[in-house]
Amino acid sequence: MHTNIEGRRFLKADLWDQWDSLHLDQRERISPPPAQKPYPESTRLIDLIPANKLSLGSTSVYEAIRKRESRRAYTGEPISLTEISYLLWATQGVHHLYKDRETTIRTVPSAGSRHPFETYLFINFVEGLETGLYRYLAIENKLLPIKMDRGLVDEVHAGTYDQYVPDSSVVFIWTAIPYRTEWRYGPLAHKLIAQDSGHLCQNLYLACESIGLGTCAIGAYNQKKMDLVLGVDGIDEFTIYVATVGRV
Repeated sequence: MHTNIEGRRFLKADLWDQWDSLHLDQRERISPPPAQKPYPESTRLIDLIPANKLSLGSTSVYEAIRKRESRRAYTGEPISLTEISYLLWATQGVHHLYKDRETTIRTVPSAGSRHPFETYLFINFVEGLETGLYRYLAIENKLLPIKMDRGLVDEVHAGTYDQYVPDSSVVFIWTAIPYRTEWRYGPLAHKLIAQDSGHLCQNLYLACESIGLGTCAIGAYNQKKMDLVLGVDGIDEFTIYVATVGRV
């Protein structure tokens, strides 16, 4: 039996007994990072359906949990803007934005409400949207177009080691910006970020089940290729989780 002691150490909560003695940026009164990556004010944004206008998802939580499974085969049919709005709200929707614009309360839990993720979407087949790469602006509930190129399907597919992308309607690609959590938790942050990413994807599973869509979480992705597709530096922001979504 081969054991990885360093990997197992990462999974343990060994530092909480040192919490009071840790030197943390929050305690040093260093300003926290913004809750959302900035974007050029002149950028054209795409409105999504507000959460209070959504009428999807009547399936009970019990039924959604009971039926939940990874669904890897998709029909290639488009999903609607209402459906993508619902899935984005379910995974990163903002309930409350504090006046400092540095803290948000969202539809998923996150340690210290730090929410260290950005949501990118490779839109393949969504009604009314051009094929390409987008970023979800959770505070504004809008989509930010980044790169419109049908050839991206091959790059994203290669980045997932050729898993399920061509017939999917949309690919969720979550990045982590570690400093959002490091600012408050220092060396404790990284296990918390890993835990928080699971909250995102489980909500996506249940939301998809509730409206008859399928999703499959992908942990086996090529780090360099996915970061390159997104245009992130791989240090202060990098891909942490991927999931395909489509009609089944």
